[in-house]
Amino acid sequence: MIDTTAHPEAVDEARKTASPRPHKARKRRRAAWADGHARTIVSPLELKSRWGRLIYWTVLSAILIVFTLVFVFPLYWMVTGAMKTGEEIAQMPPSLFPKHPNFSVFSDAWDLFDIGLLLKNTLLYAVGAWLFALAVDVTAAYALSKLRPMFGNVILAAMLVTLMIPPIVVMIPAYITVTHVPIFGWELLNSPWAIWFPAAANGFNIFLLKRFFDSIPDEILEAAAIDGVPPWRILVSIILPISRPILGVVSIFTVVMVFKDFVWPLLVLPDSEKMTISVGLSQTAGAVTQNQIMAGLVIASIPMIIVFFFFQRSIMAGLTAGSLKG
Repeated sequence: MIDTTAHPEAVDEARKTASPRPHKARKRRRAAWADGHARTIVSPLELKSRWGRLIYWTVLSAILIVFTLVFVFPLYWMVTGAMKTGEEIAQMPPSLFPKHPNFSVFSDAWDLFDIGLLLKNTLLYAVGAWLFALAVDVTAAYALSKLRPMFGNVILAAMLVTLMIPPIVVMIPAYITVTHVPIFGWELLNSPWAIWFPAAANGFNIFLLKRFFDSIPDEILEAAAIDGVPPWRILVSIILPISRPILGVVSIFTVVMVFKDFVWPLLVLPDSEKMTISVGLSQTAGAVTQNQIMAGLVIASIPMIIVFFFFQRSIMAGLTAGSLKG
């Protein structure tokens, strides 16, 4: 028992200690609840109710459907526009479905645009750019991550600075370099080298690869070095097999970049026999009908759509790989 007459100050202190303030107790309870539950817009208690689940899934489904339509509708409009007649394309308001679908327009577009030659050229440029990009970017990222040369951080920072510069700003210096390569004096116009060399120097790919290589434990490499394995053998036998996800991402990015690029191939490949598919379609567009242009665009989109559906898991796995260490 506490003597309330002898020491009133001690009584007040004991009461504060025995029974904390109500608002502080509520804060502690809320903090304890938050530690075990994720904070979301809709509380878990509301999601357990029937109406809460119904409203949640209705809103979520509506948002997903709207965003899917926004991204897929241009592709749908391109495919259906290719099968319409010129009158249907020009009519107002436009129709969502072709009245009499014309599938022969795709074969006509293949012959008119010479898409077989354009695809062959683009595939050659894409494969060469992919090989050069892997050879240059992988070795550069490995050196910056594991070999750690002098001024390595400065070099990496300089590479990342190039990502902040708009590509159109360096277009003219790059074109002058291609027309007359310094020291060697080579002219690379109408040559695949004009596509391969710029594709190999990619600071973003080097950054992605370095981030992944940083997540590989140094103990593995040190054990191999103790056994007398040279650095190049460590890269080929240890680093590359572990790095398949990020190598897949870099490969996809490089191939897609070559397929979709327009301005640079237009400048360095003026010969009609060596054009990429994006440039070749634009050069012939003025001499054909609008539905034939649409058909050519549909055919040109098929390779990249196939690549995406086959490697979509590799894309997501590679982008998230190396983000956490441990």
